[in-house]
Amino acid sequence: MFIGRDQELAELQSALKVQRLITVTGTAGVGKSRLARQVVEREQAAGGDEACWADLWQLADERMLAALVADACGLSDHTPRMPLDVIGQWIGERELLIVLDSCEHVLPACRRVVETLLDKCPHLTILATSREVFRLDDEYVVVVEPLPYATDAAELFLQRAGQMGVTPQPGELNQVTELCTYLDGLPLALELAAGALRHSSVAELLQRPRHDLHREETTPVRIPTPRRHEVLRTALGWSHELCTPKERLLWARLSIVLGHFDAPMAAALCAGGPLSARDVEVALAGLVDKSVVTRRGERYLLLDTVREYGRLWLTQLGELDTMATTHAAHFLSLARQADATWTSAEQSGWYRTIKDAHPDLCAALDYLLDHQVDDAVELATLTGFYWTCCGHAHTAQEYLARALQAGDSGQQAATRQRAVWALGLTHLLQGNHATGTELARQCLALARSDQDPSGLLRAAYLQAMSDLLQGNAGQALDLLEGALQAAHEDNGAAEQPAGHAMMMCRMLRLFALTGVGRLEESRDAATELRAECVAMGEHWIRSYTEYQLCVIALREQHGDAALEHARAMLASKQQIGDTFGIALGLDMLAASYSASGDGRSAALASGGGQRLWEAVGHPQRGAPDVQPLREFGENTARRLVGAGAYDTYHRQAAHADPAAMLAWAAGGEAPL
Repeated sequence: MFIGRDQELAELQSALKVQRLITVTGTAGVGKSRLARQVVEREQAAGGDEACWADLWQLADERMLAALVADACGLSDHTPRMPLDVIGQWIGERELLIVLDSCEHVLPACRRVVETLLDKCPHLTILATSREVFRLDDEYVVVVEPLPYATDAAELFLQRAGQMGVTPQPGELNQVTELCTYLDGLPLALELAAGALRHSSVAELLQRPRHDLHREETTPVRIPTPRRHEVLRTALGWSHELCTPKERLLWARLSIVLGHFDAPMAAALCAGGPLSARDVEVALAGLVDKSVVTRRGERYLLLDTVREYGRLWLTQLGELDTMATTHAAHFLSLARQADATWTSAEQSGWYRTIKDAHPDLCAALDYLLDHQVDDAVELATLTGFYWTCCGHAHTAQEYLARALQAGDSGQQAATRQRAVWALGLTHLLQGNHATGTELARQCLALARSDQDPSGLLRAAYLQAMSDLLQGNAGQALDLLEGALQAAHEDNGAAEQPAGHAMMMCRMLRLFALTGVGRLEESRDAATELRAECVAMGEHWIRSYTEYQLCVIALREQHGDAALEHARAMLASKQQIGDTFGIALGLDMLAASYSASGDGRSAALASGGGQRLWEAVGHPQRGAPDVQPLREFGENTARRLVGAGAYDTYHRQAAHADPAAMLAWAAGGEAPL
């Protein structure tokens, strides 16, 4: 339950109607983020503008700022443009609210983002939370003060205490007010103190050592004020003192994590020395009880102020470098597991895991680039494919390029070759065919030098993709069939027929077969490969077998079969969160509806697809031979319902909730 802040909420709600840049500022722990979330929820409930929320506390520095904001906006960019340009173009004339939460540690970069987006997007509103203001023209500042001691602060304290299973006695209420006064009404300090009640009474907390809050200030007043900063440090210190030694150690070690974590991750990262895995489990529960660790469902989080405090202790313990090494090793191991089980039923789960771990994977890569370059190359390679498929092509490209540059020609050839392949893939999917083709040649040279069957297949895949995207289906088919035949003849243990590279080349061969008009062969091969994917629980390759089967059905004018395959493709793409693939699937669904004689549904599917193509940053894409199917489907649908009605349906779908449109595409009711 949200307590107090009626005046601030009213001010913010009024400001959102007339201001374009609103900064909610105040000391650490005063409740800026919670206030911002509350006002956004109220605005949404009242039918306000679409809102996007960017949690900037996840950032170690400013480098991934634009990418994180793009993620918050639902963008899955596959272009070579800079992320900020993509965000600006995507927003365009939209009426949109973007929340930038916790800007203070990347303030200069945030200022540039804010200035650029407000200049490019005339109907954009930005609501920021920060301990410091931007100092920009037309910035509207709302200063958040602590809660009133005897009313809202006491109510918050008692509410949190009750949630901890502790209820102060009536005779202690005066002491509660005294404690709230001492803690200056800071919500985070009050919650930490409430968490401490399981181990201390209110009277005992008041008697605990505290910082000198009344010393003379010799520095200019600024946010956060020194006094309130010390109040919060005192509350953190109380919590720290009340922790058991093992809880303190866990708090310090968990501070190495930037994002959310679960119990197994906490054990994997933090067990060691005096902390056994069981100790971690018990200590984690203790930190949750003390409000040090925030629990959200089955996952946990250290608020940024709490994490900063833990990081100070980690440094004092002399474990910062050790934990950074452990952290990087953990995420490298995670990426290896994801790669090893990619063609299994675990695939969709790994896509979600890699997406959720984005800030920590970047932190791990940064550390490895400075300390263990070979591991950095491997981690960039293993995550690069996931990132490229799901809209982080810029991130993948940056880290792959840095890792390859930091390494040397003496690296293990197979590892380096795969990194070059992953980098080439990022360029091809951004439309950089010349660079992608050059990297394919490098892949081939590295694979030949190492006599690596998987590497030879990967090089063939990269070159064939470049050929297909440029309309050279026959050339791609010759290349793929030659590579697959050579792999079967070698029959080496290093690459079995179900391996990643083999299956990906078989998948790309379907595109080439369809492109040269050998539809029956493509259908038979696609059906066989799809059956293997279904048996394994794999979705990425399976989705493209369904795509090819849909294309074939459309070419043969089998509308009902095309609809079945388009829906199956969408189902698989949604399993892994592939925005590019979902957009392509909606285009195929639109063409399939047209072939089945349903012009209204065709217009809705095409409109829903347009919204996602904008999020990808490309006009409609796919193999060049698919464009005629799109155009034929649109022309057919226009004839079926009339041009005016088609445009109305298309426009409505393009502005509808994407999740609702996807639910409709899967067989639900149309949201229009």
